[in-house]
Amino acid sequence: MGVIASKLASKSAEFQNLFLGQFPEQQLKAGNSEKYYQTLTDFDFISLKIQYTNFGVEALILDYALIDAPEILENLEADEKLETEQIKTLKLIQRALDLSAHILNQDPNQLVGQLWGRLESFPQPEIQKILADAAQSKTENIRLRPITAKLTTPGGNLLRTLTGHNASVRAVAIAPDRKTAVSASEDNTLKVWDLNTGIEIFTLTGHSGSVIAVAITPDGKTAISACEDNTLKLWDLQQGTEISTLTGHSGSVLAVAIAPDGKTAVSASYSSWSLTFQVWDLNTGIEISTLSGDDLRVNAVAITPDGKTAVSACEDNTLQVWDLHAGKQISTLSGDRKSLTAVAITPDGKTAVSASHDWNWTLQVWDLQQGIEISNLASHHDGSVKVVAITSDGKTAISSSFGDTLKVWDLHAGKQISTLTGHNKNVNAIAITPDGKTVVSASEDKTLKVWNLQQGKEISTLSGHKTWVLAVAISPDRKIAVSGSDAEIMKLWDLQTGKQISNLTDDNGSVDFSKTTFSRYQNTLKVWDWEKGTEIFTLTGHDARVSAVAITPDGKTAVSGSYDNTLKVWDLEQGTEISTLSGYDERVSAIAITLDGKTAVTGSYQTLKVWDLNRGTEISTLTSHNDWVQAVAISPDGKTVVSGSCDNTLKVWDLNRGTEIFTLTGHNDWVQAVAITPDGKTAVSGSRDNTLKVWNLHTAKEIFTLSGHNDSVKTLAITPDGKKVVSGSVDTTLKLWDLEKGTEISTFIGEHSIDCCAISLDGLTIVAGELSGQVHILLLEGG
Repeated sequence: MGVIASKLASKSAEFQNLFLGQFPEQQLKAGNSEKYYQTLTDFDFISLKIQYTNFGVEALILDYALIDAPEILENLEADEKLETEQIKTLKLIQRALDLSAHILNQDPNQLVGQLWGRLESFPQPEIQKILADAAQSKTENIRLRPITAKLTTPGGNLLRTLTGHNASVRAVAIAPDRKTAVSASEDNTLKVWDLNTGIEIFTLTGHSGSVIAVAITPDGKTAISACEDNTLKLWDLQQGTEISTLTGHSGSVLAVAIAPDGKTAVSASYSSWSLTFQVWDLNTGIEISTLSGDDLRVNAVAITPDGKTAVSACEDNTLQVWDLHAGKQISTLSGDRKSLTAVAITPDGKTAVSASHDWNWTLQVWDLQQGIEISNLASHHDGSVKVVAITSDGKTAISSSFGDTLKVWDLHAGKQISTLTGHNKNVNAIAITPDGKTVVSASEDKTLKVWNLQQGKEISTLSGHKTWVLAVAISPDRKIAVSGSDAEIMKLWDLQTGKQISNLTDDNGSVDFSKTTFSRYQNTLKVWDWEKGTEIFTLTGHDARVSAVAITPDGKTAVSGSYDNTLKVWDLEQGTEISTLSGYDERVSAIAITLDGKTAVTGSYQTLKVWDLNRGTEISTLTSHNDWVQAVAISPDGKTVVSGSCDNTLKVWDLNRGTEIFTLTGHNDWVQAVAITPDGKTAVSGSRDNTLKVWNLHTAKEIFTLSGHNDSVKTLAITPDGKKVVSGSVDTTLKLWDLEKGTEISTFIGEHSIDCCAISLDGLTIVAGELSGQVHILLLEGG
């Protein structure tokens, strides 16, 4: 630390100014970036800044954002001594910080782990030196540092992740200057985001129901939100305050649009099978007019860009066209199809495209001025058409169904141009770039896809969401997309790079700390050599999805449970099935094996079964739980079993006698994980109530509760010395706890739900498996 300390002392004033965000801004405003440019390209100083993050992580991120400033780029490109590779290296560090921004804004102590998790695979000497220096930096507490780059690495589509909502994101709008986005959520709030830094600027509160839609005025200063609480709210995006509440609707407000002049808004709602439109003066917040429709079930509403006309798609096979300023219905467009499910309007407001629920999943093209059908498009979708979007020139439409395809239509010729295939589940949303050349689709398969509309081909897949993607928006300059998911997450994507990030392992992998990693995939199991990254065997035989896996301590045998209600015993050296164990009437939900590898205990609905693995026979059945058994652990001496259940309890069993000893109560939700200390005296349980509980197995009493996770605890592992426990949660964190003090020691933040974990025999290395299939290898260091 002598060199680092001396550098810090010699540059302390400059260093502090840099982290306070004053130095770069002052230099740039003064038109003199030379001093900052020299500091920026000093990789030793970069190492120093990263190690002393107490000066402010946000400033560090902003520091690197200035790489894209024209004046800085000019200096970088003009310096003949600075190789192109060094510029690329600076960019990689910048992108890594962008990807980590949402985590570092929560916890700056994650910086070292985040950089290692994203940059370790890059061979550049400067990056490797920065990582080595960061790993050697002093820390008073134990930290979890990944030793491989298993987080999303820079250079792909994903720019940054925006987190903060507590429920599904229903809508996203991007301001015209592309610097700000507003998201609407089922948590009753809207959030305003800085897209350059990924930082939340404001949370807009006041609604008492799910916020369904949001629109931003052309000047980017005001937003209007539509909510299930029957109201709209007008927001000042510069102050983060509510301007006014617009009341008058008697049902959930489903849609809102702002006229091009930014002075008028139109909203649509329905309740009890009745449709209502209201026109609002945004300057005064006063309702200009109200228009109520017939008692019709409305499935979709679209408003023309000028805010003068609305079209509603109804259950009775009609489109209702409304003059919103005159406050009257213009026409009813009737087709010979079944219920209309979606509608979109061309940018000139003259043409509409509707989708129906008939046997042929038809789209119809309508002339809104003459009130006649122009053409109908036999879509041949595999399900009811769910979403329709139209390009800015009004010539092309894209439709998606309750299926996995999109179809591209020539609206003038009235024919299908191409079919876009690649999603595996329903497409929920479509966005088209302003030039009409690119489409982004959001799907229940947890991905977005970017399509070349002219060629009818997929450009790239944007992977990173852990649940359904519900909404997507594209910035006016076509460079950025923002998506919202069912998991309270928004993600920001670079639409220009087109580079896909892929994973090796399959989803829901169970981890064994050896050279072998098991993963479940459909009805099969795959055995991987995780050091080489290669598949060893595929084990087939189950007739339904594999639901649980355990491996004997010697690594030679595995036991799998399935939705086909059977267990199978596998020889991992030969890659063959040894035996099938039958006896359950329901799927197998949990498996544990004794240390001698001779006995297995499995859980299912309300029961546990004890098996002789050598003979392939059932020894006994243990019944007492009132719901599914989710977790099973066996004491090191093989005499005691602890089971956790969806009945919110744990039960302790005498394995030799096959009898219940006692029941442990205290959790408020399902018990999903359980582990026993090496001395057999203590058990730790993890629950869907977001907590862990530590139990004395002799006294049958709770010792303490470990709180800190923000979502369900899915997995547990105890260190060999019995002094610490590691827990993984749906909240994407892995936490290390002190079992003697009952305190949290350290946290690692991943990208998806942590579903499984294991600890090495020396207690210094942790392997954690994500829902995405990614496996993290983490070192315990510091302290």
